[in-house]
Amino acid sequence: MCCSLAVLLIISTGTVFAQESLISVQTDDKSYDEGDTIVISGTVTTIVGNTPATLQLFSEGNLVDIAQIVIAQDGSYSHTVIAEGPLWKKQGDYIVRVSYGEGNTAESEFSYSPKSAISETTTNFEVDAESHGTFDVEYTIKGASIKDIVVDSNNFALVVQIESTDEGTIILNLPREFIGAEKQDGKDETFIILIDGIQVEYQEAVVHSESRIITINFEQGDSQIQIIGTYVIPEFGTITMMILIVGIMITILATKNKFQINI
Repeated sequence: MCCSLAVLLIISTGTVFAQESLISVQTDDKSYDEGDTIVISGTVTTIVGNTPATLQLFSEGNLVDIAQIVIAQDGSYSHTVIAEGPLWKKQGDYIVRVSYGEGNTAESEFSYSPKSAISETTTNFEVDAESHGTFDVEYTIKGASIKDIVVDSNNFALVVQIESTDEGTIILNLPREFIGAEKQDGKDETFIILIDGIQVEYQEAVVHSESRIITINFEQGDSQIQIIGTYVIPEFGTITMMILIVGIMITILATKNKFQINI
């Protein structure tokens, strides 16, 4: 029974503890891309003088990094590694091994993808504009592929369906002729962006007269991005500012912030 409990603990936490649990190790995430910062931390239950912990990082049995880590008075330790350089070339699982004293070792594992393995696509997608024919949306996507882009005329929106294999980014060049978000005076209004029904932020650094370019970050497993404006294709016209405000209020009430933590 005790052995089964120990195995269950290892599987559920993803962290392997040394015998008698004298030292533990974990990373702040389980998946990293080239250039990411990896925070490695853990605790030592019994401090031996000024003895440091030894950290080793392996990829397919090859040593990628090594460091000596000072243990704090409360038994905690932390070390930061930047996932870049000549030894960070292989995609796959990496093992963090931390040793302390004699026979006290703990391991943790994470996956890593170099930039060469992360696909980035830039192209146009032909969107069906119903009775108005079609129009092109230029996009760049990283960490996913686009399955479809459709018009949602009831919500004055475009719906982008993606298949995400990693956390990533999509940049959309939205033609003003077919979709936009405007105030009553004609000035730009913010879009409402929903990912799988949850409202998220977006970035818009450059404004063009014929299009708006927006950048949206998504997470692994996300599948639907909805861009809601004040009009979509000319047939449906521009809704008033009051309707937009009501729509925003309803959306906020009906959804939760993607990073909100329930208490």
